[in-house]
Order: sequence, then structure tokens, then C-alpha cells
Amino acid sequence: MAGIKALVGLSFSGAIGLTFLLLGCALEQYGVYWPLFVLIFYIMSPIPTFISRRLSDDSDAASNACRELACFFTTGIVVSAFGLPIILARVALIQWGACGLVMAGNAVIFLTILGFFLVFGGGDDFSWEQW
Repeated sequence: MAGIKALVGLSFSGAIGLTFLLLGCALEQYGVYWPLFVLIFYIMSPIPTFISRRLSDDSDAASNACRELACFFTTGIVVSAFGLPIILARVALIQWGACGLVMAGNAVIFLTILGFFLVFGGGDDFSWEQW
């Protein structure tokens, strides 16, 4: 039952984050859909972690090269997702209010992705083959 509650909570927070993103695009005073390109970063951000968990050996070492490389790529993807709205606002493709809404959506979505890995990735009985 705890897994279902966590899944519902993660779904709710993901919906809130996407609502912020869509508000930054679709409100009448903004009306530009360029910020939707951050969806690519949302899709790409968990991929390095999934690959590193699949490829790395299950030793008790605190760190290995595969996990460190996955953290590096994930950090680059997350920073790019926060940087894209700033760049779009600087070159006046979107307004700064839309940039703020997209940044709020980014924070909520990436915290949701982190929450997924913390809730569903820590147990020994969990298998990555389910996802």
C-alpha cells in the first residue's frame, strides 16, 4: 500500500510540474510554446541513471566510474533544462514571467524524478526489469 501512495504522490507532483510548464506556455500574455523543449530534458534525465544501474556491478563500493559518469551526464541535463528558459528569455523569445513558471515546473519535475529514484530504487526487493 505504501508503494501505491508513493506512486500517487509522485503522479500528483508530476502533474503540478507540468501544469507550471504549460502555464508558462499557454497563458494569454505569454502565448509562445518554445519552453516545451524542456520536455526533452525531462525524458533524457533518468536515462544515464537507468543505464548505470543496469551496467554497474552490485558491489558495495560507494562509487564507481559508471555511476560517476551517469551523475555527470544527469547533472549536465538538469543544468541545461534550467538554462534553456533563461537563454530563451534573454534573447526575448519568451517573457521573464514565462521563464519563472518554467523554472518552477523544472524544479517540481526534477524533484519528482529524484523522488521516484529514492522511493522505488532503494529496496533490495525491487527489480529494474519492471520499468
